[in-house]
Amino acid sequence: MQVVLHAGAHNTDEDRLVKCLLRNRDDFRQRGIAVPGPSRYRRLLRDTLHAMSEGTLAPDARDILLDAILDEDHPKRLLLSNDNFFSVPKLAVAKGVFYPRAEIKLAHLARIFAQDRLELFLAIRNPATFLPAVHADAPEMRFDDFIDGTDPRDLRWSELIGRIHAHVPGLGITVWCNEDTPLIWAQLIRDMAGLDPAQKIIGGFDLLSEIMSQAGMKRFRAYLKEHPNMTEIQKRRVITAFLDKFAIEDEIEQELDLPGWTEELVDSLTALYDDDVFRISQMPGVTMIAP
Repeated sequence: MQVVLHAGAHNTDEDRLVKCLLRNRDDFRQRGIAVPGPSRYRRLLRDTLHAMSEGTLAPDARDILLDAILDEDHPKRLLLSNDNFFSVPKLAVAKGVFYPRAEIKLAHLARIFAQDRLELFLAIRNPATFLPAVHADAPEMRFDDFIDGTDPRDLRWSELIGRIHAHVPGLGITVWCNEDTPLIWAQLIRDMAGLDPAQKIIGGFDLLSEIMSQAGMKRFRAYLKEHPNMTEIQKRRVITAFLDKFAIEDEIEQELDLPGWTEELVDSLTALYDDDVFRISQMPGVTMIAP
């Protein structure tokens, strides 16, 4: 069985992905793809991983988990999603890195599903917007306490992925930039489900409809109907063109309101992020989805 985990990061998804997967659940089930509801596994996996950190893994732990999670018998692919898998928001940064226990939790998960093929799907986000957004989910903390004394310019997503690779050798990792998600949404759903690029899905433009005006979406769908044989690359170019004209500005603009965060710092973080994205795209064992 293939076990696919979408693990955030925080403030890149808000459960949109799992909701879209669930909309396709009936069709996926016919293809041997299981999409359980999050309430069936999130707390259960959390408790299991916590128990593993304090003791040994029961020999039948995998079977017990699958019995609790699944309705169907022996699916080919199991899709899981939890943006709190690595940590809760207030622990997203510590010891100068993103998600300092991520590799430990993934190593535990790999032990549970040792007889299966485990894959990780992870969205990353420009630290200039990621850090303020995640801190907003931990409002009881001062920002300096939240980042644990870390200079934001020292944080690298590539460092996180490198740690994961070192602790879970052979783990397949798929990464994309949150900033690109509206353009690649349909591919994300298909790739998580292991579907052919031409396979039709429900909700392939869900995210786009949140940032494009109703008039723009109506004209966009009409254009797709008139050009039914476009490739994914061609569709992305069309999406970009329509967003240039019909994007809802309030939905795509992000305000940064942190004491001491200057325009120069934001520009510096953005440039470092761009370099980090390129570095990740060159890492072995990593699939980078880009427009």
